[in-house]
Amino acid sequence: MVALRGYLRLSVDDLLVVAKEFLHPGLSRSALQRLLRRGGLPSLSALEKQEKAAQQSSHQPFKAYEPGYVHVDVKHLPQMPDEDHKRYLFVAIDRATRWVYLEVRQHQSAQNADAFLQHVHERAPFRIRTLLTDNGKTFTDRFAAGGERQPSGRHRVDRYGHRR
Repeated sequence: MVALRGYLRLSVDDLLVVAKEFLHPGLSRSALQRLLRRGGLPSLSALEKQEKAAQQSSHQPFKAYEPGYVHVDVKHLPQMPDEDHKRYLFVAIDRATRWVYLEVRQHQSAQNADAFLQHVHERAPFRIRTLLTDNGKTFTDRFAAGGERQPSGRHRVDRYGHRR
């Protein structure tokens, strides 16, 4: 009965009807209330308040951003049967306005990332204030998984912010 009350959110009177019909025809209202109290279940209004408070505390609206907070990424496109090489989709999305710019390129390289970002900069209807990447080798040489190279700080995209 405690689980049923918690799950269905029935009033004591409604729960009594269900209990008498399906579980125990001689159950009294006072006995059901004592059972619920022993089970530690609060009143329906208290349950609703707890539920509402939990929903409000877990709800976190998106932070408001100024235009110019741009995410960039590159995705591998599937190679079609009539193609002889892979292609890559470079994507830029502004977090505030949802403005999107796309380019399909033949190679995933720092040079292509640099050219793509130059086009994003030229075509964006706002000043790019923040550039967010996945820190992949297309966009930076600051990170190397196997230590196969040292960060130079001269990667084209790392220098992009200094050229505007």
